Amino acid sequence: MHLSVLIPCYNEEKVLKTTYQEIIKNIPKHCTYELLFIDDGSKDKTAEILKTLAHEDCHVKYIIFSRNFGKESSMLAGLSYVTGEAVIIMDADLQHPPQLFEQMITYYKQGYDQVIARRTRTGDKAHKTFLARQYYKVVNKLTDVKMQDGVGDFRLLSRKAIQAILALPEYNRFSKGLFSWIGFKQKIVDYENQERVAGETKWSLKKLLNYGIQGILSFNDKPLRICFQLGLMCISVSFIYILWTFFEILLHGVSVGGYFTTISSILVIGGIQLLSIGVLGEYIGKIYYEVKKRPHFLIDESNIDKAQDKNNEEEK
Repeated sequence: MHLSVLIPCYNEEKVLKTTYQEIIKNIPKHCTYELLFIDDGSKDKTAEILKTLAHEDCHVKYIIFSRNFGKESSMLAGLSYVTGEAVIIMDADLQHPPQLFEQMITYYKQGYDQVIARRTRTGDKAHKTFLARQYYKVVNKLTDVKMQDGVGDFRLLSRKAIQAILALPEYNRFSKGLFSWIGFKQKIVDYENQERVAGETKWSLKKLLNYGIQGILSFNDKPLRICFQLGLMCISVSFIYILWTFFEILLHGVSVGGYFTTISSILVIGGIQLLSIGVLGEYIGKIYYEVKKRPHFLIDESNIDKAQDKNNEEEK
């Protein structure tokens, strides 16, 4: 079979050569292959290293973006250009172990369109594990697709699954949800949590929070419904409070009291209103980006055409 390995990169100069060597070492001998690296606007020497690797090995292809567009755009670009009958998506920092390639391909040959690698949380800090589990509980209650803790982008996709992903053109992409949404026959492969070989994580707390919000809002309108339900709840509580106050006046007359309840009502209702406006704003912002129909990425340099021509000459 012809296998594609897709590796999004952002400032990975310290680990890139090691990653390349580990991937080559774990490609099954019965596979022809291509390695497609996507440089997502790196500011270090990632692009230079990719060009060197491509010059030394005709299996290496690269796409260099004009700027940083994000991992979602990198994966979309890679899926658009891979030529293999199946593709394995993995990170460049070796937290996704290439040692799983053989097992993933075995399951693919058994008829699975998605072979999904799921990492354990061995070695993670307790609070991080707790927050992640709570997040997935909330997400699975709010969204129309089911996502599993420990499941990320590290997976094998068949050509049928690739075409399904490419048929989803939305600008605001959340691949974890998209992979779950397309369905098809799936197989889970567990692996132990891996530390980065070199470099630093690109996921700050702010980026993780934004990514989490993206996941909640991308696949449903339940937050909007929750805002509507909170509004109804506030109206009901307010109506009960008005009736209770009215009967208190009838029975005991007007008093100076009520400062605490008045302030509490204003704060609670005001907070719900601001939260609801924020949720509406998030959806309107997504609509704003969707209607612009801007491209997901812009390519500055690539060797794909040259690599394909070279491969054709070798075949002849």
